[in-house]
Amino acid sequence: MNRDFSASAPNEKWLTDITEFQIPAGKVYLSPMIDCFDGMAVSWSISTRPDAELVNTMLDAAIQTVTVGSERPMVHSDRGGHYRWPGWLSRIAEAQLVRSMSRKACSPDNAACEGFFGRLKNEFFYSRDWLVTTIEEFVAALDAYIRWYNEARVKISLGSCSPVEYRRKLGIAA
Repeated sequence: MNRDFSASAPNEKWLTDITEFQIPAGKVYLSPMIDCFDGMAVSWSISTRPDAELVNTMLDAAIQTVTVGSERPMVHSDRGGHYRWPGWLSRIAEAQLVRSMSRKACSPDNAACEGFFGRLKNEFFYSRDWLVTTIEEFVAALDAYIRWYNEARVKISLGSCSPVEYRRKLGIAA
């Protein structure tokens, strides 16, 4: 991807990574697929384990959003083991997606996904007290935030629309 995080249409370039949230009740991991076109979270999975099931579930859901054969997004990730495991590689190949990976130990190569995580943590995570929150409550709140991010959170770069509103204005199904 060479740090070119721009896309002229949905489902051209996707970014993924895993981020961790540590609350008193335990650790929670988020694996989203972010569309470079408008920053929409195309799919995501949340778990208490950063394992193959976390990323494979997210990828399977993302694949369900594309028209097989006509849309072949480039899927960009870091070099984490999750993205080199046979289950991930076979899913990418079967869906005829294009694979892209960051250079070793070069986080700017996935800066747009890291930017999503930064906004998420600043807007959702850091400003709250999670002391009495259960894992289940946290997962539900995180899922609700991502839905809000897609459907209602406005972005100046999208003409003060949310990603869903922006796509609707362009006549693109969201």
